[in-house]
Amino acid sequence: MDIETEKVIELVFPDGIPDSWKDNPDFYQYLSKLKNFDVDQLNKEPDHLIDEKNNVLKTTQEFAFKNYKTFIQTAESSREIFHQFKETEKSLENLLTKIPEFVDKCQSFCDKSKTINTQRRMNTLTLKKNTEMLEILEMPQLMESCLQNGHYNEALELSQFARQLSSKHQDIPIIQSIVSEIENSWSGMVGQVVGSLRGDLPLPKCLQLVGLLRSMDAFTESELRIKFLQARDSWLQSLLNSIPKDEPNFHLTKTIEYSRIHLFNIITQYRAMFNDDNDYMSQNRDIIINESAIFYHWIEEKITQFLRTLENDLPNVTSIDSILGQCTYFALSFGRVGVDFTSRMSDIFVNNIGYKYQKNINTTTKKFEKDMESFTLINKIHKNDIKYDTNNIKNENPPELLVDFYPLAEYCNGLIFTFNEFRLCAPVALAEIFTKTLEESLLSVAKGILIFYKQEQQAFTAAERENMIKFAECFSDHLVPYIQYCIHAIFPQNQIALHLDTTVTQLQKEGICYLDRKKIIAPLISLLPIKSMQESFLSSLPMTDSMINKTIESELDEEQVKQEITPSNLDIDTDVTTNEENENIKDTSDTENIIENDKQDDKLDTKIEE
Repeated sequence: MDIETEKVIELVFPDGIPDSWKDNPDFYQYLSKLKNFDVDQLNKEPDHLIDEKNNVLKTTQEFAFKNYKTFIQTAESSREIFHQFKETEKSLENLLTKIPEFVDKCQSFCDKSKTINTQRRMNTLTLKKNTEMLEILEMPQLMESCLQNGHYNEALELSQFARQLSSKHQDIPIIQSIVSEIENSWSGMVGQVVGSLRGDLPLPKCLQLVGLLRSMDAFTESELRIKFLQARDSWLQSLLNSIPKDEPNFHLTKTIEYSRIHLFNIITQYRAMFNDDNDYMSQNRDIIINESAIFYHWIEEKITQFLRTLENDLPNVTSIDSILGQCTYFALSFGRVGVDFTSRMSDIFVNNIGYKYQKNINTTTKKFEKDMESFTLINKIHKNDIKYDTNNIKNENPPELLVDFYPLAEYCNGLIFTFNEFRLCAPVALAEIFTKTLEESLLSVAKGILIFYKQEQQAFTAAERENMIKFAECFSDHLVPYIQYCIHAIFPQNQIALHLDTTVTQLQKEGICYLDRKKIIAPLISLLPIKSMQESFLSSLPMTDSMINKTIESELDEEQVKQEITPSNLDIDTDVTTNEENENIKDTSDTENIIENDKQDDKLDTKIEE
């Protein structure tokens, strides 16, 4: 501090400055500022200080007003801290009062630990000196452990050792107690060994278990065979019962797989352990009991059970060809062990396939009848440029003309679906039934077409009559030959001839696997054109003037029909009939009634035209 500053302090503060200002640098800075003021500035400085004081006071008040919440929170926090300090102090006082008690309990724990440690040392010492006695005392537990872990040979040796020990120390009660516990475990060991056979066991394990049962001498040879088959059958049955039955395909496939694999393994295991040709076994064999029949009776029961499952699930199976292949492999593979059941299984497949086939054909026929209820010949445009050789159909694709008549197309699709379902597994035994069912179905279709004609003929126009004739012609000349081709594709003639030990020519003569086309299209005689009638019915049914006139009327103009239709213009002699034709006339009385009705319709149409 310089001299000038001290003089200024003496002038401004004659009584001396406060002690708090002495170390304040702002104070000395302000004094330096005052030294540079003149008189006028010094006179104005008090007022300036008063104004500045007022501004600071005002600013302080505004600051206090704006932040009064902070001040309040600060006060509350201080009070809360003070309160927590008091609680902390109280907790420390409680801790100090309980420390002596804690020290006492620690001391008590140390004393008990010393006692326990002393006892542990005593037990360790006892254990070291009593090893032999402890091994004897642990024999029952060792026996249980061997049984639980499947160490049956060790358990058998332990039981023999316990019996020897009992014979040597009969006067010691604890030894007798130990032997008694081992004997109780031995009685349960027999059931446990038999229970171990109820599992997926390899051949060595089965040999071990059966050999153990023989060593235990718990069963006779016949009883041992029965117990073995019962145990293995129980395990196999549990596998079969675990297969879900919701889906027949999956259930039957898994049943075939499990039965084929595990039955074959069980047969192999049985023959490895119970050989009827073994001389040693024959010495211990019971003469009264036929032990060989035990096995064959059991395998017969298993095959019968499988066939029963096959018969129950097969009606609901979708892929019969796959199931047939698996079952055939199953049956033939069992022929190696003398249990070929192919013949018994074949009857089930033949019956089921025949039932499904007839059901599908009947459903398709009913579908055609339902479609005919809504069928109409109005505005039908047909393709006239497509020609087919109806006598030599060799194409797997159905005729395209069927598309013009959707009931026939739907019917053909239904038959094709049935053919595809059974073509891979079609039994030769069903060939004739297959053909007859199709023949009956086609005859029902022909009758359905006739019924449609009789119901709608009164309202037919000339174009609709022409469409009706084409409808019948499409059925007769395209659909029926195509179905015949499909039959021969499913049942080849050479295969049928080989199966029946005959020739294909003889099959044709006998009509085996051949549709009776004349019988099928007999109801539609009056609706077929002259060409179709000549090809199909000229040799069997008489051609009347009305039938010929009706066909010509559908192909010629109305005026030309009146001028050209006379019996003299035709080359067919309608008065000459053979004996065969007369017999066919008697068999087709319904057809003649239809022809008579057609005559009346022709007369009515002629009157209307005139």
